[in-house]
Amino acid sequence: MQSMKSVLVAGIAGAAFVLAGAAQAEVPKKTSWTAYGTTSSGYAQTVAIGNMMNKHYDTNMRVIPGKNDISRMAPLRDNKAGYCACGIASYFGQEGVFIFAHKDWGPQPIRLLMTNLGSFGLSLATAKDANIKTIADLKGKRISWVQGGPALNWNVSAYLAFAGLTWDDVEKVKVSGFSASFNAILNGQSDAAFSSTVSPSPKKLAASPRGLHWPLLPHNDEAGWKRVMAAAPVYNKVNATIGSEIDKNNPSQLSNYPYPILVANASRDADEVYSIVKAMVEHYDDYKNAAKGALGWKLDAQNMTWAMPYHDGAIRFWKEVGKWNAKAQAHQDKLVERQTVIKTAWDAMPGKEGLEKDDLKVAWSKIRVAALTAAGFDPVFK
Repeated sequence: MQSMKSVLVAGIAGAAFVLAGAAQAEVPKKTSWTAYGTTSSGYAQTVAIGNMMNKHYDTNMRVIPGKNDISRMAPLRDNKAGYCACGIASYFGQEGVFIFAHKDWGPQPIRLLMTNLGSFGLSLATAKDANIKTIADLKGKRISWVQGGPALNWNVSAYLAFAGLTWDDVEKVKVSGFSASFNAILNGQSDAAFSSTVSPSPKKLAASPRGLHWPLLPHNDEAGWKRVMAAAPVYNKVNATIGSEIDKNNPSQLSNYPYPILVANASRDADEVYSIVKAMVEHYDDYKNAAKGALGWKLDAQNMTWAMPYHDGAIRFWKEVGKWNAKAQAHQDKLVERQTVIKTAWDAMPGKEGLEKDDLKVAWSKIRVAALTAAGFDPVFK
C-alpha cells in the first residue's frame, strides 16, 4: 500500500510540475510591442498579430508606434516594451554601430523570436533613362546619399560591393532624407536611390518621365554575392514578385532582408517568448492576410542561421517543430560569443562618458574592430 501511495504522490507531483510548466508558458494577458509608424506595413502586421492573440488568448497588446529607430528601440532598452517589431536597426543594435555608438546606448543584448521574409526586393531604384542595366553600370553615376541616414547609405554600399564598387566610384548626391533621395532623381539631380520595391517612392519614379529600372543581382554570380555578404551579412537572395515594375510572372533576382524583425532582450522570460512564438506559428492563418506583407511570417520562411542569435524561448519551440539542428546551434553559439566580445569591449572602453559624440564613435570603432578581429570575427563595420 505504501508503495502504491508513493507512486500516486509521485504521479500527482509530476502532473503538478507539468501543469506548472504549462502555466508558465501561457501567452501573457498584457504585452507591449514597438513597431514602425501607424502608416507602415510593420505596424499593421503587429496590430494583426495582437488581434490574433486577443482572439485566442485574451491578450491585450499595446502597440507603440515609433517614427525612427531610437523611438522604436528605446522602450526595449528601458524595459517599457517587451518586444520590438523592428527593422534592420535591431542588427545595428547588436553590433553597437551608428546610433548605438553612443554613451546612452552601446551594443544591445538583442535576441530574435521570428522574422518576416517576404517576396519584396530591397534594391537600388534607378532612373530608366540613366541606362543603368547592371550594378557595374553605376560606376560614375549619381547616387542619393542620405545625410543622417547611415543605414540607407550602408545598404547602397552593399549593392555597390556586388560589382566591386564603393562610394568612391560614384558621385554622391547629398539629400536630407529618404523622400528627398527620390525627389533628387525626379528633379534630375540623382540617378539612383535605395528602396524597397513596394515603397510608394519607386512607384512615383515609375510614373515620371524618367521611368524606373531595378538592376539585378544575378543569383548565380557567386563572386558578387560573396562581396555583398561580406559587406552586409543580413541579406538573402530573393526572387522578387511584388513592387513597381516587378513582374510576378517573371520574378526579379534581387536581395532583401527580413522586415519586420521580432526581437526581445536576452533577459526576457523564456517561457513567455516560447508561448508567443508558438502562438504566432500555430495561428498564422489568423493574421497572414490581415495586413499587407504578413505572409512572410510563415514557418518555412524562418532562417535558423541568420545574422542575429535567437532567444532561448524561441529555440525551445524551434526544436519542438524540428527546425533546430546542430548547424543552427553552432551558428547560435558563435553569434552569442560575438555579442559578448562586443559588449565586453564596450564595457572596458575607457573615458567614453567624457567624449563628444563624434569622438566617441571614432574611438569606439577602433576598439570594436580590434576586439572582434582579435577574437577571429569579421567586424563588418570598419
